[in-house]
Amino acid sequence: MVWSAEQYVKFEDERTRPARDLLAQVSLGSASRAYDLGCGPANSTELLAERFGAANVIGLDSDDNMLAAAAKRLPESRFIKADLATWVPEEPADLLYANAVFQWVPDHLSVLARLMDHLRPGGVLAVQMPDNLSEPSHTLMEEAGAAGPWAPAFEGGRIRRAPLPPPSAYYDRLMPKAARVDLWHTIYYHPLADAAAIVEWVKATGLRPYLDAAGPDHAEAFTADYTARIARAYPPMADGRVLLRFPRLFITAVKA
Repeated sequence: MVWSAEQYVKFEDERTRPARDLLAQVSLGSASRAYDLGCGPANSTELLAERFGAANVIGLDSDDNMLAAAAKRLPESRFIKADLATWVPEEPADLLYANAVFQWVPDHLSVLARLMDHLRPGGVLAVQMPDNLSEPSHTLMEEAGAAGPWAPAFEGGRIRRAPLPPPSAYYDRLMPKAARVDLWHTIYYHPLADAAAIVEWVKATGLRPYLDAAGPDHAEAFTADYTARIARAYPPMADGRVLLRFPRLFITAVKA
């Protein structure tokens, strides 16, 4: 997939809220080696730099566009290209922090368990992931995918990302290596200008694989079909705006 830092930051305030909420639950007073896993354009990395110092923060991403934007935003921090499915830190870390990335990593339960082995005692693994596949914003991607001449590209549901495991699965995998594991869901309600704004939001993330699958010949028509479905599913409120419901799963684990 091709990601766009410019598209991602169109809703930076809304996207950074869960990043702040996750960091607020990290119990560390200091960190000499903190990693932002899946740093994107560094909106979340900036939070870590403000708290722990830019020189103590390293950002990782697999996308060159995101890494370029991140390095421009935080020149005092180090950014490296890496695949989170296989990456491990060079030396034990104080903080492994991941805001909205592991939902894209296959078998991420095993990856998270492995990363626990690369924390210092008392170090923290902090993870937030969207848990919104049952929301209209995402179910309508599937409906639109099956509705037009682009449908063969979507057969078998191979574009749809896998749903998150239940919270108990994370607890069972992480607790044997942890002194404490906390899990919680937060549902955010984002007032947005209109249905088109919802589409602009998901273009940077969840809709990206669908647009790539539809291909350049069908991307415009696919987007129009999806936008019409979103407009029906998210009616205007009294002030004309629409309300995007967005559930997210949070996990913090402190290394034993």
